[in-house]
Amino acid sequence: MGQTIKCISPIDGSVYVERAALEYEAAEQTVATARSAQKAWAARPLAERIELVMKGVAIIGAMNDEIVPELAHQMGRPVRYGGEFGGFNERASHMAQIAQTALADIVIEDSDAFKRHIVREAHGVVLVIAPWNYPYMTAINTVAPALIAGNTVLLKHASQTLLVGERMADAFHQAGIPAEVFQNVILDHDTTSALIGARAFDFVNFTGSVGGGKAIEAAAAGTFTGLGLELGGKDPGYVCEDADLDAAVDTLIDGAMFNSGQCCCGIERIYVHESLFDAFVEKAVAIVSAYKLGNPLDPETTLGPMAQARFADLVRAQTAEAVAAGATALIDPALFPQDGGAYLMPQILTNVDHSMRVMREESFGPVVGIMPVTDDAQAISLMNDSDFGLTASVWTKDTARAETIGAQIETGTVFMNRADYLDPALCWTGCKDTGRGGGLSVIGYHNLTRPKSYHLRKLP
Repeated sequence: MGQTIKCISPIDGSVYVERAALEYEAAEQTVATARSAQKAWAARPLAERIELVMKGVAIIGAMNDEIVPELAHQMGRPVRYGGEFGGFNERASHMAQIAQTALADIVIEDSDAFKRHIVREAHGVVLVIAPWNYPYMTAINTVAPALIAGNTVLLKHASQTLLVGERMADAFHQAGIPAEVFQNVILDHDTTSALIGARAFDFVNFTGSVGGGKAIEAAAAGTFTGLGLELGGKDPGYVCEDADLDAAVDTLIDGAMFNSGQCCCGIERIYVHESLFDAFVEKAVAIVSAYKLGNPLDPETTLGPMAQARFADLVRAQTAEAVAAGATALIDPALFPQDGGAYLMPQILTNVDHSMRVMREESFGPVVGIMPVTDDAQAISLMNDSDFGLTASVWTKDTARAETIGAQIETGTVFMNRADYLDPALCWTGCKDTGRGGGLSVIGYHNLTRPKSYHLRKLP
């Protein structure tokens, strides 16, 4: 008897959905069907693959009214925010638009003597292991370009969002993508690792924890399987003395608290020039104090529960440790009587430093520490004092200054006057414990294909 994978709803702790995981032999057969279908799929015209993928995307859009409350039940995001279709469609559409150019041959010579060129060839079978926090958008980052490039795809979604993979498979199959070309699979960790270790896949893309990334690397050791890993984050924001204060507060605090802080590139620590520090903190406290924590199915709720109670308990522990070490908690608990279990009140901390876990370890919850800084050099030093490097947000009116600061930050993306956003035209990547590889943009296509060179000598 195989393992049963359960989604426990953060709304009330009940089992919302459960599915049986595939036994290893059944999983092997699923991979085999994907492999047998891949060459024929890759042989289809690129325009046809693009059309089918985008038709599937549109079908997901038509399901949105059902998907939004489904997501609230599965991972707790309030229905008032309307789901993820905007970003889902934006990312898939951009990758469709650039596919012809991104996958085009690189022609070195085409003369009477030689034809020399480089082509992009699909890897083969791609496994996408997607997370629960933005389950549609994170999945489509790889699924759309992988299919468009000619790969067959297996999607293993997080247990917290079991229905997402089923929705995507249903949509793509309705669109006309063969069932063997895109498959939703329910796998436990042991079976996933065993398949990777057996070189079942030609590329694996994983979005999740650092520990999960290490497990994927360990499973793939010696197989030479290509890996794309987006792991942890502790993204900083830096507010310079010339920043637009209101815009900085609104965006950075939203970046720290939206989705109950469960964002890959959410803001987890903020450094503010000392001249603006008091005003920034005052405005931030006013914003957060006005949030409404509650049932995500209630349209008045602005902050839903965290996906699991244990995630909330981790943030509670980080916050309590910081306060015991001298930090000041500025949000009044009396404003959030619903706090408990998976429901976690938001918190802003001052008098923090980097000896505290809340400023060093990933929180992935609605808490943020704010520190004053004297100049750019101190801010850069603090931003780099981290094991992670996904994004960094710099607030200034001076573009040249932002570029100078950005050149010194160890990160994958530098934002100026923006935060917590993924631009599909730019490579989504990170450094240090945030992982390796890159998704979206032209580089995303390069990572989902391999270069193949042709050196053709023409004899008289």
